[in-house]
Amino acid sequence: MHRTAMLPKDWWGLRAEASVEEDPVGQDVVALRAEIDQLRRALAARAVVDQACGMVMILAPCRRGPAKNLLVDISRQCKTELPDVAAALVATWEGEPLSRLMRRGLRRALRRLYAEDRGCDSPAEDDLSGRGRS
Repeated sequence: MHRTAMLPKDWWGLRAEASVEEDPVGQDVVALRAEIDQLRRALAARAVVDQACGMVMILAPCRRGPAKNLLVDISRQCKTELPDVAAALVATWEGEPLSRLMRRGLRRALRRLYAEDRGCDSPAEDDLSGRGRS
């Protein structure tokens, strides 16, 4: 099938304008663009978090769950978003130093990870050994 489009002589001066308030299609376009931007940011953040989890899994031999929990723990201690903590950790590979606050949070999180691995935080063991009693 062959279609022919007829353009007016001054077609280059034409503009397509849509009022968001009056045009529901314009509202949909704005909403979809916002959603696309949000999804792009989420995908980028996830990639950085996954990379940081991999680094933690190698450097502090553990599985993915404890590695992500370690990053979340640092994030809570530093009152920083998880992707920002992950990006800072990944940047250390390129020679960027961690902030003092994140270094301290990393040390605390690693201590907790190793203590949980040894079973030192388990209340049941404290009760059995008598260490938890006064």
